[in-house]
Amino acid sequence: MSASTPKWLLFAIASGACAALNGVFAKLTTTHLTTAWAESLSHIFGLSGPNKFFEFLVRGLFFVLNLVFNGIMWGLFTRALTLATSTTRVSVINTSANFMITAVLGLLIFSETLPGLWLLGAAMLVAGSVIIGRREEGKETGNAGTAGAEPTVVAPDSPQSTPFADEPDAPLHGHGRDEDSGFKDTHSTHELENTDRVWSS
Repeated sequence: MSASTPKWLLFAIASGACAALNGVFAKLTTTHLTTAWAESLSHIFGLSGPNKFFEFLVRGLFFVLNLVFNGIMWGLFTRALTLATSTTRVSVINTSANFMITAVLGLLIFSETLPGLWLLGAAMLVAGSVIIGRREEGKETGNAGTAGAEPTVVAPDSPQSTPFADEPDAPLHGHGRDEDSGFKDTHSTHELENTDRVWSS
């Protein structure tokens, strides 16, 4: 494994390949090609003529392989999603690999032809993958450029310097003590005046 190749890319391609094999085994479960293969295998094992039981056994084997590769595909795809930073890129790579490998296996196993329309679709799929990949890289670069900026936090004013708007009757800081001192001084003056009047009488 190359150090420059991200792991999620390998998992995404592998999951696409397993999806392609999943489709091949699913098709072999129902196609007439499996009947011919079962007859050839029956002759190899010394069975005379077509054997339906052996054919069902071969089809059942392909069905089991279909389920196995389906589970492997989902496991690899989930692993690729956990390693990658973009789920879109994983989905695009997975779909592209599945599309390409399915076409190659269809050509080799089922002798399917690849028309010009298929080639056009494959070219558009590759171009779309490149465009989406570059757009995601641009977003990651922009996020990395703004990641180091520190947020500006505005500290609230101190409650000692700002009067309470919901308590209009509350005295200002230090004002209550001045009123208490004035009240005590006035009270002391009245007591002295009363004392002088008593002594004068």
